Amino acid sequence: METPVNDNAPYRRKYGFKAWCRRYISFPLVGIVVVMSVILFMTDSSVFNTYAFECQIEELKNEIREHQDTLQYYEDLNRRLDTDPATMEQIVREHFHMRRPNEDVFIIEK
Repeated sequence: METPVNDNAPYRRKYGFKAWCRRYISFPLVGIVVVMSVILFMTDSSVFNTYAFECQIEELKNEIREHQDTLQYYEDLNRRLDTDPATMEQIVREHFHMRRPNEDVFIIEK
């Protein structure tokens, strides 16, 4: 059996991938693609760095939310220490192990 002769084979080779590239891809287009790739992926403000910074910002915002309760507690304690002498006495006695005369203090470590 003979293989059929394809008369269009030279035509296909002539107008193949190289011809398509020459027709549709130009040097300015290649230059623009290269410059955009460098800007998007290889600079300090690249897509990857931007994503990493956004993740870090979210983590810091979550940390701020977590510490907000502690801040409110200490602000309230500070306000009470300024206005209430009984609270001041309680804090001083607890933290500095101070005692009144004729009083025994037992320190229990947690």
